[in-house]
Amino acid sequence: MEQVLFRHNKPGRPVTFAEYCAEGGFAALHKALKELSPDDVQRAVIDSGLRGRGGAGFPTGKKWSFVPRDLPGPRYLICNCDEMEPGTYKDRALLEANPYSLVEGMVLAGYAIGVSHAFIFIRRGYELPAANLRHAIAEAKEAGLLGRNILGSGFSMEIDIHLSAGRYICGEETALMNALEGVRANPRAKPPFPAVKGLWGRPTVVNNVETLANVPYIVANGATRFKGLATTPEGSGMKLFCPSGHVRNTVCMELPLGMTLGEIIDGPCGGMLPGKKFKACIPGGASTPYFTADHFNVPMDFDAVAKAGSRLGTGGIVVFDEQTCMVGATLNLTQFFARESCGWCTPCREGLPYVREILTRIEAGGGEPEDIEILREHVHYLNYTFCALAPGAMGPVEGLLQLFEDEIREHITKRRCPFR
Repeated sequence: MEQVLFRHNKPGRPVTFAEYCAEGGFAALHKALKELSPDDVQRAVIDSGLRGRGGAGFPTGKKWSFVPRDLPGPRYLICNCDEMEPGTYKDRALLEANPYSLVEGMVLAGYAIGVSHAFIFIRRGYELPAANLRHAIAEAKEAGLLGRNILGSGFSMEIDIHLSAGRYICGEETALMNALEGVRANPRAKPPFPAVKGLWGRPTVVNNVETLANVPYIVANGATRFKGLATTPEGSGMKLFCPSGHVRNTVCMELPLGMTLGEIIDGPCGGMLPGKKFKACIPGGASTPYFTADHFNVPMDFDAVAKAGSRLGTGGIVVFDEQTCMVGATLNLTQFFARESCGWCTPCREGLPYVREILTRIEAGGGEPEDIEILREHVHYLNYTFCALAPGAMGPVEGLLQLFEDEIREHITKRRCPFR
């Protein structure tokens, strides 16, 4: 199985600059600056079908194309490495093993968009990835691969690292830009969209670590080869998956888009822990609706997962065994989202604590039958917010209502959690 993001990885340590270059690293940058125009690079990314790996799955090249070409003044590129969603650790794993692919991908993206100043917005707790990135940026500058007049091409770009203040809302792209500007990290109303009016009012593109790290492979090897790595026609490329929970193997793994959920659980994940049976999982990080064993044949690509009623999201697969209380699991997730709401809009600020209160009451044995309908109403109404935090928080609640309503009713009728 060909690897894209992990092909340079070394056992137990990060790859060195010399090793990365010897194994084809920065060849894509040489090719782009010597043989390709910015439009050529952007077209390659569009043709590759690369979609955002940070959760939304929006086509990357299309996002770049929204930046106005004729607007004078600076434009910016931001790499989002906030990664605070429970169950997701792919960007940390990537940067602990190989920060150079991100640096190269950012320079290529900057060249395609016309950016001279880029930022990496990184979670404060990611001290080792941040240190690796500082080292990689310094080495790239010393080698003439970053900074002024890169490789004598006339193109110049700088990359700065910014440590996040540590709130989940900072991962939302407009709240992230507010945080970079030094103001309260609230989401902004859209439109205008960041590609037209973003950081400091200038055109801005925000991409995830994994997304940008795919760009060197696409430029070096072509869009067709990248698309062909997926196992389904709808998929494109590889994806980092982050299994956790009640499976044997819980390390970040790079797999083709389109492998089925069952193939991932029984294959690379090594199956369930001894004596455990699969009950459910979160397929794409904490903000996605549950899947059960009935979904084992669902290809894990963006469209197929959405058609099956969930989202591929970040690829954070959290697995639960047959003894897991799904009301309790959903409550745990809701507590996180309620705490991390920025409080900017009423449905999220007031609605999430109320959902948490209802689930707490049900789990403690004090629920009433009408609570189920109240939860359904909140799944609907919490979609009307400034950003995706509240709709994402309702993902597990929606899955609980659709797949485990009998379990909720058992909590209510027995006046206790049946799994205690």
